Amino acid sequence: MVRMDSLVERFVPQLREALEIGKNAVIRPTAEEIRNVFLSGLGGSGIGGNFVQDFVREELKIPFVVGKSYEIPAFVGAGTLAIASSYSGNTEETLSALDKMLTTGARVVCVASGGKLIDIAKEKGLDYIKVPDNWPSPRACLGYSIVQQLYILHKLGLISERATESINSAAMLLEVEADDIRKKASMIAEMLHGKTPVIYINDRMEAAAIRLRQQINENAKMLCWHHVIPEMNHNELVGWRTKNDNLAVIILRNKNDHARNQVRIDINKEIIGNYTNTLIEVYSKGSNLVEQMLYFVNLGDWISVYLAELRKVDSIEVKVIDFLKDELARY
Repeated sequence: MVRMDSLVERFVPQLREALEIGKNAVIRPTAEEIRNVFLSGLGGSGIGGNFVQDFVREELKIPFVVGKSYEIPAFVGAGTLAIASSYSGNTEETLSALDKMLTTGARVVCVASGGKLIDIAKEKGLDYIKVPDNWPSPRACLGYSIVQQLYILHKLGLISERATESINSAAMLLEVEADDIRKKASMIAEMLHGKTPVIYINDRMEAAAIRLRQQINENAKMLCWHHVIPEMNHNELVGWRTKNDNLAVIILRNKNDHARNQVRIDINKEIIGNYTNTLIEVYSKGSNLVEQMLYFVNLGDWISVYLAELRKVDSIEVKVIDFLKDELARY
């Protein structure tokens, strides 16, 4: 039986394999100017889009929107690069969004391991990138999702190779830091065990907090929440009024965060520290945004695996999602 820890161990090789797939992918140039990007994806594919949003924010000169529903925005049309991303290729919501994309005149590109998404791409003559189909858990395929989405943007001339080059350097960083990451993750999991995690991060790296929340949800079978700084200083901070040692706060930080956010976090720690006994600060490693965020991804994935072990739950199993899909299929 495949275990989640063995899949997390393969994250660095996956990144490198994804880079090779992306380099060799054929995405035809478009004669029409691309004025915006819309990506439809849920779960592991959708969070890939959130990471790409963060990675290209300072370089991509057009809007990039991630959709996680059956619908698509009204702006999707001629001049839109519309990406349909689903690891299985059978995600119900993404297929619905794709059906709508095809009626708009948008330039549609698909990313999947197979399934209906690839079948439709072939039938309609769409460009697509096919990723390996031998991974039993789509959420463990984040590297494939991120890298292929980046390469689509690059091959259409929307971004340089800077982000994909940083993926390669991030893989080297994670390789060097592997033992320390696992040791740190184990200690953090011990501190989170038996509590409800509350995750805070600066706004330019929200995808890393979403990823950690989702991995704790799925792998450790726990509820938790996240928020971003500075926005949480304008609302959620007021909610810290009652002492509750069942809450465990984890703050994901970077030494190059905005100076005002650094001050905000230090003040937040003073305030929140009055209401919980568990407040964990973790600083990223890496010399750029991509490296720092993928460091948090790998660390967070290991935290979720160790939490699953402490809780004695199967980190692969998602029976409730399977039940939901089976019930939906009846309608």
